[in-house]
Amino acid sequence: MYSAAAAEIAAEIGLAKGKANLEVFASTMEEMAASDRNVVAVVSDSRGSGKLAPFGKAYPDQLVEVGIAEQNLVGVSAGLASAGKKVFAVSPSCFLTARSLEQIKNDVAYSDNPVTLVGISSGVSYGALGTTHHSLHDFAALRAINNLIVVCPADNYEAEQSVRAAAALEKPVFIRFGKAPLYSLGKESEQAFEFGKARLIREGNDLAFIATGEAVIHALLAAEKLKRDEGLEARVLSVHSLKPFDSEAVLSAARECKAIVTVEEHMVNGGLGEACAATILEAGISACAFRRVGIPDEYTVTGSQADIFRHYGISMEGLAETAKALLSKAQ
Repeated sequence: MYSAAAAEIAAEIGLAKGKANLEVFASTMEEMAASDRNVVAVVSDSRGSGKLAPFGKAYPDQLVEVGIAEQNLVGVSAGLASAGKKVFAVSPSCFLTARSLEQIKNDVAYSDNPVTLVGISSGVSYGALGTTHHSLHDFAALRAINNLIVVCPADNYEAEQSVRAAAALEKPVFIRFGKAPLYSLGKESEQAFEFGKARLIREGNDLAFIATGEAVIHALLAAEKLKRDEGLEARVLSVHSLKPFDSEAVLSAARECKAIVTVEEHMVNGGLGEACAATILEAGISACAFRRVGIPDEYTVTGSQADIFRHYGISMEGLAETAKALLSKAQ
């Protein structure tokens, strides 16, 4: 997932290695279910890939298996939620958000049923299984649906907090989890987690990396590399909530930094970068250079998640080069 140089910098700045967010999701579900019989997982032959097999054994009356039938998954989840259950509908993100889009729109969001839609193995987590299994459209599709919170945690802290917040909120929520073990981004005690509020990971005013999900750590490592190689101070924001969106944090970065690089494991169309661009342009800010990094409008190359990240510049080295090139044009 990381180059040797990136792993070395991560170790030098004291980043702690954590678990995959999927594992944190599963353990948090078990903790919540132990004290609340209304916590229910609905799965589409996905208890294994969702790390929920132990949950099913411990709480068999709180897990519903619908088989490989994603539309039914969302419909059943909406029905259970309407009866007072705290429902987590778990399925691979590519299938959940494409096959079930109508049920998400009508049965969950429009009907205001408090289902938490959990998209697992998201982005390019499936690697060499390719385009059919990649979820690079989900931000774009779900941001366009009213009354739906869209969340993409960047580390174990954000993963646990988002699951607990979704269970307490009683509103429709979509949470996206990848498969890779993640470094802790730190500063958990300094900033309370809240949907719609970005998390400041690193301060700096020369440029800003605005990132989401598993791309955030690569932005943080790029910021450290730019400091060591160029003496630049880069701000890093983790935008775990794509909707509601922290416009204030983005506008502060646009006003205070010379350049912004957005980073996401999603197509550049309809995702974080476009949300940032619209926010900045509508505020009338034009002095800040801007670049989106993500998957371009093409079917991805074949390879592991790390291979795909490197190919499209979602890596420490790639992001540092993009930032330097953007700054050189801005000055």
